[in-house]
Amino acid sequence: MREPHSTNFSTLMLGALGVVYGDIGTSPLYAFRECFHDSHGILLNSANVMGVLSLITWSLIVMISIKYISFVMRADNKGEGGILALIALVSPHRQRRASDRVRYVIPIGIFGAALLFGDGMITPAISVLSAVEGIEIATPVFSHYVIPATLLILFGLFYFQKFGTAKIGAIFGPIVILWFIVLGLLGIFSILQTPEVLRAVNPMYAIEFFRENGLIGWLVLGSVVLVVTGGEALYADMGHFGRKPIQAAWFLVVLPGLLLNYFGQGALLIRSPEAIQNPFYFLAPSWALIPLVMLSTIATVIASQALISGVFSLTRQAIQLGYIPRLNIIHTSKNEIGQIYIPMINWVLMLSTFWLVITFRSSSNLAAAYGLAVTGTMVTTTILAYFVARRTWGWSRTVAIIVMAAFLICDLAFFSANLIKIPQGGWFPLVVGAVFYFLMATWQKGRAIVAARLKRAAFPIKSFVEDIERKSIVRVPGVSIFMTSDAESTPPALMHNLKHNKIMHEKVVLLSITTYDEPYVRSKERTEFEVLANNFYRIIANYGFMQTPNIFEILDSAKKQGLDFTFDEITFFLGRETILASHHPGMAIWREKVFAFMLRNAQRATAFFQIPADQVIEVGMQVEI
Repeated sequence: MREPHSTNFSTLMLGALGVVYGDIGTSPLYAFRECFHDSHGILLNSANVMGVLSLITWSLIVMISIKYISFVMRADNKGEGGILALIALVSPHRQRRASDRVRYVIPIGIFGAALLFGDGMITPAISVLSAVEGIEIATPVFSHYVIPATLLILFGLFYFQKFGTAKIGAIFGPIVILWFIVLGLLGIFSILQTPEVLRAVNPMYAIEFFRENGLIGWLVLGSVVLVVTGGEALYADMGHFGRKPIQAAWFLVVLPGLLLNYFGQGALLIRSPEAIQNPFYFLAPSWALIPLVMLSTIATVIASQALISGVFSLTRQAIQLGYIPRLNIIHTSKNEIGQIYIPMINWVLMLSTFWLVITFRSSSNLAAAYGLAVTGTMVTTTILAYFVARRTWGWSRTVAIIVMAAFLICDLAFFSANLIKIPQGGWFPLVVGAVFYFLMATWQKGRAIVAARLKRAAFPIKSFVEDIERKSIVRVPGVSIFMTSDAESTPPALMHNLKHNKIMHEKVVLLSITTYDEPYVRSKERTEFEVLANNFYRIIANYGFMQTPNIFEILDSAKKQGLDFTFDEITFFLGRETILASHHPGMAIWREKVFAFMLRNAQRATAFFQIPADQVIEVGMQVEI
């Protein structure tokens, strides 16, 4: 369980505004406009504006206020949220009697997590591009500079990731508060001119919209969903700020600001239908346009930063839970565990956003790619939440089905409306999701096969210790630490070393690092130390999936429990497997080759656990899978 902190509630709420609500807070830049995109064929008249506005209002209330804020955020894993935390919460090995249905639903959850990588690519591109497009409204002369300016801003955003966000993060909250104040003021000014727009809060306008427009009206849901993008961020960032500060920020600041701005845009379109070109920027008086473009650009950079940090966090969780290979993780803050930078992921995201901007060239074109990533993840979250309600909260099957069915109907309505956008760009998040899912599933299955092969050939550690005590083995000064994933079996590296060198160090330590399917393990519960025999020890280090193992911390804890050593006398022995594709049952040959490639390119354990390279001996072995 996470160690509590004593941060002031208002500070947490301010932080939540700066990190959690950047994505959903910048949706007014493009969401309303996309509902009347030419591809939908919806007439721009007063009745349809009121209908769309009613749909937007009730989407925010049902999908965010009720589903995420009031319901899904209750499904926390020791205070942490996010789809991987949810997967861990319903993972079969946490249940005494896990049904096959749970086992089948886990892959759905993994695919939902994979879709978030696509979301992390699209969000910076569409957010920054939509803000910079405001230059065209201010003066058409700069229209040719929209794409270059967007690329330049994105490059700066990704370049500065390596320096961390601790310093600039302190100003995120106040800027986002200013953003929501501006949203609200722009909306109020427009509403006062057309106050009858407030009648759109009546859901009958939404029902009438569907009745009048039929299938076309349903397809508009594919754009309405843009107003709830960022719902997953509320849940994923819960561990950073806590449920109550996020909820308070939503109801006190975010929801009022969003609704006022959307109603203001609706009022503007009723008065001036020609403003559909960019209703957000046309809300502002001409003298405020350039400052608004600047503020919008800053707000979208903040929104993009939140998504990028979220993808870094998701990647670390996936590494710790065994879904992807080890990658280089750099901690950019000594005080905040969540401040991390993953170079490979950063540059993959940057190149992807560049490609998206250059290929799609406008936020309207990118909107088609956005919806599927968001709605696919929403569907996954609802399915997983059903199992949490049944198994963790003790809900009856009837109640759980009724509640989840209501949410799922909304999710599937949005998801199905986005399916027709596959040819226009919706294919992108599906392809990204499919690729990441394939890699995650291949890595997970490949590791399980390798572990099974090694287990089959392994020698029980207790039998090994007994055998060593009966024999006269030459012991040399020093401490050898053998890292192993199986605490009950003799490490192959130990067996190989003894077989070929015929000697052992004076003290032998078996070190296993276990990642739990909960976010944090308390420091006092972190290290288990056991004496197996004379000068033969076992250490089991327990970490949560939000924590990064620290070899110095582990050994320091073991020293306090009785392991006598100096660090300079330690030699670390690590096994390094070379995978040989074979026709053994398990995976197809081509897939085994993909796994072998991933294993070869994974970050070495010495670097991941920050073990000094001059104190490491790697013992190679070949494994057929």
